[in-house]
Amino acid sequence: MIVADSNLIAYLLIPGDKTSYSEAVLKQDAEWAAPLLWRSEFRNVLTLYMRHQGMTLAQALQTMDKAEALLRRNEFVVPSDSIFELTSQHPISAYDAEFVALATQLGVSLVTFDRTLVTMFPRTAVHPDRLR
Repeated sequence: MIVADSNLIAYLLIPGDKTSYSEAVLKQDAEWAAPLLWRSEFRNVLTLYMRHQGMTLAQALQTMDKAEALLRRNEFVVPSDSIFELTSQHPISAYDAEFVALATQLGVSLVTFDRTLVTMFPRTAVHPDRLR
């Protein structure tokens, strides 16, 4: 199991230049987990694609369905104290802290394209290119 950040999920399900990285991660470990926050972040990504990239409503709904199926039974509520502890010690957003805290809680890696998180949390966060 890994914790997948919202961008990793997006790059897997929305074809682009980083899709191959996400596919390689999925091939290596097909059990992805995420904090419930991923849904809102992913919906925002799909909204931006509808507004600026020509994605249709039907395509957005279908992509969301695929994402929900991928993470079914692996969505978690992250305790607020974990979030505030991380944000009080590190200059990261509460959003990023949810992913880091969940990976720590589950004892698994957070796979993220965010190089700042990879640098700040080298024992927890890993960039997909290190898994290829």
